[in-house]
Amino acid sequence: MKNICIFCGARPNFMKVAPLIRAIENCQKEGHDISYSLVYAGIENDTTLEDSLFDDLRIRRPDTFLGIECENLNELTGQVMAKFESYLRSRPTDIVVVVDDLASTMAAAIVTKKQGLTLAHIAAGTRSFNINMPKEINRLVIDGLSDILFTAGMSNNNIANKAGTELSKVYMVGNILIDNLRFNHQRVMDCPLPDSINQITAGASDKPKPYLVFTLNRKALIADTENLRRMVQTIDATAKSFNIPVLAPLRKSAREAVESMLSEQTAIQLIEPQPYLAFSKLTAQATGIITDSGNVAEEASFNGVPCITLNSYTEHVETVTIGSNILVGEDADQLKETLRTMLEGNWKSCSIPERWDGRSAERILHILLES
Repeated sequence: MKNICIFCGARPNFMKVAPLIRAIENCQKEGHDISYSLVYAGIENDTTLEDSLFDDLRIRRPDTFLGIECENLNELTGQVMAKFESYLRSRPTDIVVVVDDLASTMAAAIVTKKQGLTLAHIAAGTRSFNINMPKEINRLVIDGLSDILFTAGMSNNNIANKAGTELSKVYMVGNILIDNLRFNHQRVMDCPLPDSINQITAGASDKPKPYLVFTLNRKALIADTENLRRMVQTIDATAKSFNIPVLAPLRKSAREAVESMLSEQTAIQLIEPQPYLAFSKLTAQATGIITDSGNVAEEASFNGVPCITLNSYTEHVETVTIGSNILVGEDADQLKETLRTMLEGNWKSCSIPERWDGRSAERILHILLES
């Protein structure tokens, strides 16, 4: 029996492990001797984990909630280490799979190796090359400890290899996030959008009128109030000049920050955060996207939707070199120029990067079973 523990630290992680979970369950149906448990660092009633998320992804809710609810990253790291160690001691586990670069992910990685277990990292080899970023430290630790590194593209492979990782430990499996888009394509297209959104995007015919989608999550960007104000005002003024609405499904602090910066006559329409399928449809049909999320930029590249990322780097450079993504940093002037280019219809040509074929989870599971 191969016992796999899949660890998630926050909501976005579930999108990246869902394809692996579905692959494991298909493998079980075929008679293979494999089991898995899904562990979440947070609390059971986490408001970001709505039931529809798991229904949309076709996976069950976590088997175990560690119950961590903490803002301070150092405290969070310590609490996750203590509770995850207790969990591993009580459950037979051969392999722990972690995703991305959160502090909780780093904590789980450290505990895994202290317990002498095999550690596999999905979305390995990502770097900002800014050691002052907490996530950069997390990435270095997680990749350094991992026995198996699953990368999304050749650029991530090169980073892992330059860091001294043995070639035999690094596998370019493709972007597992794309597995969900291919798996759910028809369900996304069939998903109805709320009337509140349809009213904003209703055109003269059955076809919706053009709209932009704006998402915001990064704490550092939200905390820099004056610069964020300039960027929000740039989005608003530019969208007004093209008479196009901007739909902003923002959460908590991001919503509060942006709402305080809007005038009465604004192009930016704050809407409720959408369930997974509805959000996927909303972004897939958008004229363009403005975001600080790497996941949103990756989905935009797959869908061929022009995307502006409010960051100076991306974890997956393929979204820029091949896909539809352009980085503008946190520069309002560059944002204005790039947004005008988008709305004038002069966007760059783009295509889908290598191995974004919906089979990343299959490749990952094959490697795990052979390890």
